[in-house]
Amino acid sequence: MGRENPSSAAGTAQPPPANARDYVALARIDHWVKHVFIVPGIVLACVLLERSPLGSWAAIGLGFASAALVASANYVLNEWLDAERDRHHPVKSSRPAVAKQLSASLVWTEYLGLAAAGLALAAAVSPLFLATAALFFVSGLIYNVPPVRTKEAAYLDVISESVNNPLRLTLGWAMIDSTSLPPGSLLLAFWAGGAFLMALKRLAEYRSADAAGTLQSLARYRRSFGSYRESSLLLSAFLYAQFAAFALAVFLVKYRIEYLLSMPLFALLFVVYLRIGLKRDSSAQTPERLFRETGLIGAVLLLVVALVALTFVDLPFLDRLTDPHYIRLPGG
Repeated sequence: MGRENPSSAAGTAQPPPANARDYVALARIDHWVKHVFIVPGIVLACVLLERSPLGSWAAIGLGFASAALVASANYVLNEWLDAERDRHHPVKSSRPAVAKQLSASLVWTEYLGLAAAGLALAAAVSPLFLATAALFFVSGLIYNVPPVRTKEAAYLDVISESVNNPLRLTLGWAMIDSTSLPPGSLLLAFWAGGAFLMALKRLAEYRSADAAGTLQSLARYRRSFGSYRESSLLLSAFLYAQFAAFALAVFLVKYRIEYLLSMPLFALLFVVYLRIGLKRDSSAQTPERLFRETGLIGAVLLLVVALVALTFVDLPFLDRLTDPHYIRLPGG
C-alpha cells in the first residue's frame, strides 16, 4: 500500500520537507469531535439497562482514548492514500500529504502505532469494545484501500462511511455493558442518520464545485462525483432521513413511549441540518466546524433537554398508543 510522493511522481519540484507538526496534522485531532456519537451509547446504556456510570469511569476514559487513536489511524491512512487525488480539491490540496514531503516509513509507523495503541486500550475495556474497535479499524481499510475502496463508488461511499455511526454508538454502549448490544432499531437509526449527514456533505461539496465551475476537478478528486447529480444527492438524503425516522420511531415506541413526544424535535433537527446543507459554502462540508452553527446547536440542546425531561417523567396515558383501538364517533 505504498505510494510515491505526488510531486516526485509527476516530475515537478519537490515540496518542502514535513516537520513534526505535519505528521501530527495527519491524525486530524480536530475531527475527534465526531466521537460525540459515542455519548448517546453511554447515556442510553445507563438509562435502558438502569446502570450507573460511576463504576465505569475508567472504561469510559480508556474507551474514548481508544476510539480517538483508532480514528486517527484511519485518518493517517486516508490522507496518505488520497494525496494524489486531494491535490484536485480546493481545500484538501493544502494537506501535509500533498503540500509537504513526507517520509513513507514515518507515515506507516505513525499509522501502525496509532492503530496498535488504540486496539490495546480497547482490549483493556472489554472483549465487546475490542471487537467493535476492530470493526471500526477495518472500516477504514474498506473505505480507503484498493481494490475495494468504497469511497470511490457513488452511494456506496455514503453507505459504508455511515457505518461508523452505529459503531461509535456501540463503543459507548460497551463502555457501560459488555454483555449486550444496543437495540437493532437504534443501530439502524444511527446508520441512516449518518447517511443523511454524509449525503448532505456530498451535496454541499457538489453545489460548491458547481457554483465555482470546478465539477470536473471534483470528479478527479473523488470518482464518485462523476456519477452524482444535485437532484440524486438530495433525493438520497431524503431517503436516508425516512429510514432514520422510521427506525427511530420504532425505538422510541418500543423502549420508552414517553420519548415519542420528542419526535417533532428530531424532525426539526433534520430540517435545520438540511437548511445548513443547502447553504452556499455550507459548513456541512466540514462537519468538525458545525459547532459554529448556532441554529443547529440550539436545536440539539432543545432535543437533549426534552429527552432528559421525558426520561424522568412517566406519562401512563401514552401506553394506549401501543394498543390497537379506534376513535368511536358519538352514537357509534
